[in-house]
Amino acid sequence: MGEYLSLDETSLSNGELYTILTNKAGKGRNGTLIAMIESTQSEKIIEVLKKIPEEKRDAVKEVTVDMANSMLTSVKTCFVNASRVIDRFHVQKLAYDALQEIRIAHRWDAINEATNAKENAKLNKTTYVPELLANGDTKKQLLARSRYLLFKSGDKWTDKQKLRAKILFEMYPDIKKAYSLTHSLRLIFSKTKEKGVAYTKLARWFNEITESGFKSFNTISATVYSNYPEILNFFDNRSTNASAESFNAKLKAFRRTLRGITDTKFFLYRVSKIYA
Repeated sequence: MGEYLSLDETSLSNGELYTILTNKAGKGRNGTLIAMIESTQSEKIIEVLKKIPEEKRDAVKEVTVDMANSMLTSVKTCFVNASRVIDRFHVQKLAYDALQEIRIAHRWDAINEATNAKENAKLNKTTYVPELLANGDTKKQLLARSRYLLFKSGDKWTDKQKLRAKILFEMYPDIKKAYSLTHSLRLIFSKTKEKGVAYTKLARWFNEITESGFKSFNTISATVYSNYPEILNFFDNRSTNASAESFNAKLKAFRRTLRGITDTKFFLYRVSKIYA
């Protein structure tokens, strides 16, 4: 079965969610799929996984998961000797979502401002001329077009993105601060090698989040606080859930070749023959 596993969820058809347990040593080929469970509830996941012989489950050393409580509970119950590792990219995604929430709030303000300016121009029987920034964007365009650059490190920005970011950060200091926080988290995961050092850096980062006062970051701060050990376990072997995400992509590609799923049982039978 393998000593290093991944537990993740996927949707096959009509929004039905399945929990998938995969063996990282299978590398997406035959020998990868261990179990597919038609549920995301911990009770049902545990019921199925306990059908695996106990000696095999006890031999598992590490399981990577997302931040769902059902996943963590299932791993803790079924793989008692395994280290539980929360996928770093799920943690980073929470930070990115919080940053984008701040940007979107400003964009709505810019849209309302432009709408009011148009109405006022109509009432005054004048022509509405939007204010253009140094790079030729309006406020609305600046905030809309900044979405993707906020996902990237500054050293990977193009010249146009550097100019756009400079204007954005000058106009909206809170976006600059939030971007700095997300970038700091990315660097902790990518540059830090030792678990003890990561513990200290994450603690400082958590304090910065608290001091920033950003409501949009409340979720990630609570998540980091409640799942500290599992997040830090990443630094033992730098394991992620990338193999599980890759396997999910294979399943979706297989589903597309069939033009969707009409017979779920037969589809699962074929998947088991190819990947189990």
